[in-house]
Amino acid sequence: MKKMKLSLMIIAMALCATAAFAQHGHGGGMGNSMGGTMGHSASDHANSSGGSGSTQHMTIDQQLSKNTHLSSQIQKLTGMPATQACDGFRNLGQCVAAAHVSKNLSLSFDCMKADMTGKAPAAGVSCPTGTGSKSSSLGKMSLGKTIQTLDPKVDSKNEVKKATDQANEDMKQSSNS
Repeated sequence: MKKMKLSLMIIAMALCATAAFAQHGHGGGMGNSMGGTMGHSASDHANSSGGSGSTQHMTIDQQLSKNTHLSSQIQKLTGMPATQACDGFRNLGQCVAAAHVSKNLSLSFDCMKADMTGKAPAAGVSCPTGTGSKSSSLGKMSLGKTIQTLDPKVDSKNEVKKATDQANEDMKQSSNS
């Protein structure tokens, strides 16, 4: 009798654990870095195969040197070479979306990058109090949190979605060219 109760209890626990795991989803999307629960996103696209070979194991610098169209788009948005702009970001999609937010909201890309990567901004760049080099001690922030920190009046969720859509379009266009 004890063995049967124990067996039933183990089965019940396994079923509950399976149901709980199924509710969490399976990665993908922008996760915490982009604040979205949108299906496929810029970071997914940056890490998916793009025609002749997979970019999943390529560094951001390698992806940018292979994709000159996207590289020039990032330079146009940030005012700096794409490899410099994207240095320290988790993936290329995150960098492109941050570049769009910076341009859309007229926010300093250097301060955004500092908040998102945890690295101090370039010498001579002054960021608002509590951001940029001051926030690097706090660690890396998501794109949404960075927007809230740099411009609290803005609807960060909408801005993240808009920038993610723009980044996805850039990445899609650049993979087709």
